[in-house]
Amino acid sequence: MPLPPSKRDGRWPTTSRPIPKPTFRRVILIVLDGVGCGELPDAAAYGDQGSDTLGNLARQVSLRIPHLRGLGLGRVVNLDGPSTGGPHISGESNPRVSGGDDVVGAYGRMAEASPGKDSVTGHWEMTGVILERPFPTFPRGFPREIIDELERRIGRGTLGNVVASGTEIIERLGAEHVRTGKPIVYTSADSVFQIAAHEGVIPLAEQYRNCEIAFDLVCRGMGVGRVIARPFVGDAGAFARTSNRHDYALEPYAETLLDRLTSRTIPVTAIGKIKDLFAGRGITRSIPTKSDEEGMQRIAEVMAEGREGLIFVNLVDFDTQFGHRNDADGYAANLERFDRWLGPMLQRLQRDDLLIVTGDHGNDPTTPSTDHSREHVPVLLTGARVRRGVDVGTRLTFADLGQTVGAALGVGALAHGTSFLEDIVVHDS
Repeated sequence: MPLPPSKRDGRWPTTSRPIPKPTFRRVILIVLDGVGCGELPDAAAYGDQGSDTLGNLARQVSLRIPHLRGLGLGRVVNLDGPSTGGPHISGESNPRVSGGDDVVGAYGRMAEASPGKDSVTGHWEMTGVILERPFPTFPRGFPREIIDELERRIGRGTLGNVVASGTEIIERLGAEHVRTGKPIVYTSADSVFQIAAHEGVIPLAEQYRNCEIAFDLVCRGMGVGRVIARPFVGDAGAFARTSNRHDYALEPYAETLLDRLTSRTIPVTAIGKIKDLFAGRGITRSIPTKSDEEGMQRIAEVMAEGREGLIFVNLVDFDTQFGHRNDADGYAANLERFDRWLGPMLQRLQRDDLLIVTGDHGNDPTTPSTDHSREHVPVLLTGARVRRGVDVGTRLTFADLGQTVGAALGVGALAHGTSFLEDIVVHDS
């Protein structure tokens, strides 16, 4: 992983090149967590050959998403597959689609240059930080000495220490946890240390303290990407995770777009889990949410304030509620809910707004795996000053998006990525 550049007086080094004037006054960047559009060339190395979150979904469910189609999603991934049938497993990355819907903005897809397929890696890369090596994973659980030290510090034993899905692990070990008071530790194919506990057995404040202790051990101590608190409620046979999840992530290793913006006093409003993914750095204001529906409401409220800068949003339910649970119907329904919200939202865009909809990785609900998938992600851009029907192609890194947003807001070049702003913008005559 890259080492952070040196700072002077707490500030990141600045470039001596002149900074261009901003092209847009405000950028609304919405990340649909776990929304991919076709396997990357190296997907097989991750066990993800055949993954195509949107394409496979469209082969099973007839998607009613006219506004996303209007933004060009149907040009990026085939949304017109048969209404029945299993996932596409030809081993060929989802081909670009030509023709089809009339498009009111620019569109394309992005490949991830960093190794990995988790939210931290994806969000960091789209703000300009490309990892040289992946965060460590633990397919056989965490070292015994780490678990022993965690148990010593929190004053409780633990259960699990296995790779598992979040819903399966509480079904399997939830009753024992309630009986013994021991929290459940588990991980996944991602670099994550998760702790599940019943809110009636271990109070939330204690759950969060336990995660902070785990963060010190595995994130600061071992370079793990995240610790996640996974509270749940209910009785045996009907346990359910709550919206009180909390993520603890490492700070980015280098300057991000968010750092650059806030150092120029350009506001960054984070909605959803964005603050957690960046360890709070480079953020002016954070608005937590408990659902995608609430996230959409908060976007509309912040937009109505009319302030300049970046509104950076993560809608996590695609991933946590549907992708990880292989719930294709629920995933499709959430996509349609987002599309219905998107319609009136597009009407509220101001002349100097740039709206971007993208993803951070895949999470194909139609494949046997319940893990994230190594996929391309769509990138859809619109606004009064965005050219219609422009195909920005397949970008070689998510960092191209951060470079483009930085150029749009006039903060100068970031360390990685190639801006495609000039390809999409309509300049005033």
